[in-house]
Amino acid sequence: MNEDLINKLPSHVKKEFLKYALKLSEKQNKQKINNDFLTFVKHVWPEFIEGEHHKKIADEMIEKALAKAGLNLKDIDLISFSQGPGLAPALIVGKDKAKELAKKLNIPLVGVNHCIAHLEIGGMITKAKDPVLLYASGVNTQIIAFESGKYRIFGETLDIGIGNFLDSAAREFGLGFPGGPKIEKLALEGKNYIELPYSVKGMDVSFGGMLTNIKQKLGKGFNKEDLAFSMQETAFAMLIEVAERAMAHCDKKELLLGGGVCCNKRLQEMAVRMCKDRGAECFIPSNEFLIDNAAMIAWLGLIEYKAGVQENRETADIKPHWRTDQVEVLWR
Repeated sequence: MNEDLINKLPSHVKKEFLKYALKLSEKQNKQKINNDFLTFVKHVWPEFIEGEHHKKIADEMIEKALAKAGLNLKDIDLISFSQGPGLAPALIVGKDKAKELAKKLNIPLVGVNHCIAHLEIGGMITKAKDPVLLYASGVNTQIIAFESGKYRIFGETLDIGIGNFLDSAAREFGLGFPGGPKIEKLALEGKNYIELPYSVKGMDVSFGGMLTNIKQKLGKGFNKEDLAFSMQETAFAMLIEVAERAMAHCDKKELLLGGGVCCNKRLQEMAVRMCKDRGAECFIPSNEFLIDNAAMIAWLGLIEYKAGVQENRETADIKPHWRTDQVEVLWR
């Protein structure tokens, strides 16, 4: 870790950071390789520390990806990178490395929208033609469809993303991070449904009230397994309701799942059941393409490049708050 960055931390944060860092064992601080990327197993770090991690392992991951593909850098003829939305420190590292390689190799550079990349890789993998996308990840929870020349958001969370909601609830349960898979496992042991706030407003959803209610119920000694079961049933029913409403509104017969939360088997079951009941098809990519992955950035970059999209290798920048409906779609 860069000492200058640590010294910039507020004193109380710096103290806790250093105290925790001393306790980390090699096992606790492990990094895992998955689909040619490293996941930073983190707790609550300032955002710039995440950028430092990305910078540290960037070259290593490029080498691993090339070796796995049996290629050399000279074989690459296009560089694409996630331009946004996301945390600026992490996006900056990707942008800087992409610009560096594009200039070094003298090849085109394309910046892509992370959310739309989920949709496009899902469509390519599953052969879905014109779906509504239920995009459920840590920060992002959106219902997206292509209408009138753009990918438009027909519904979204009004407060926190479904993944952050699950992670926050898991901490209250004492389960740790990542919370989604642990909540899913605990929910399998639940037998009784406990009523929780169900917050759907039009085609938007809200999870903050449910999280507060869960904290209160845990404090009163409610059964954890039943609460885990009930929060999944309630939160996922909200997502399926707004997804179905968007399908009806847009007159579409396909639902595509995207985002890490969609790895949850119960959510998949509910999506398949809803589509079956309305005579529609549900498309679910494999887990490696549901979570954030390198392939989706590469694929969308290729699509956009073929449509004439390029970034200036000198001036290309990030777009941390880039919304799905702000993207100019030239490839459809």
